[in-house]
Amino acid sequence: MAARQTQLQKIADTCWSKAQKISAELFTLTYGAIVWQMIKDNENLDDVNSQLEKMGYNMGLRLIDEFLSRSGLGRCRDFKETADVVAKVAFKMFLGSNVTVKDSTEKEFTLVLEDNPLTDFCELPEQYKKTLHYCNILCGVIRGALEMVQLRVECQLVKCILRGDEATEIKVVFKELLKDEIPTGDD
Repeated sequence: MAARQTQLQKIADTCWSKAQKISAELFTLTYGAIVWQMIKDNENLDDVNSQLEKMGYNMGLRLIDEFLSRSGLGRCRDFKETADVVAKVAFKMFLGSNVTVKDSTEKEFTLVLEDNPLTDFCELPEQYKKTLHYCNILCGVIRGALEMVQLRVECQLVKCILRGDEATEIKVVFKELLKDEIPTGDD
């Protein structure tokens, strides 16, 4: 298991070093501006949370192709390995974040982000701390990417630094293994 962890870390470091990067400040501030505009356009924070998750889902549908081609990784053997690959490789590859996995089973796991670039330079006003899921886009990205590799999951933001928690935590629960289906007309 330790050898696999080392291998995943090497893949993540290689992908991160080769990736084109943008300014972390620009990324963080742009995301904050998008969230703020969504709040201004729609005062219902449940709708904002849903929109953030849907944005992330659509991104995940596309990011998985880049992830698979750049990492060279194949299909994971089980859900625990999926947790390790998402934490050790995907988050490092796309956000430069070191993420740990806790409470990993065959049906669920929790990702712990000690350093979440989405929350840099950000502070939530008191009225938003209980209901706004500022990092919900990450839940959508995970859900969309895993769905493209035939894993239907539910993702939930359970803790967030912006709410006063020590770290951002995302719980991922396995729902079902999807069947590979050939679209109608594609034989």
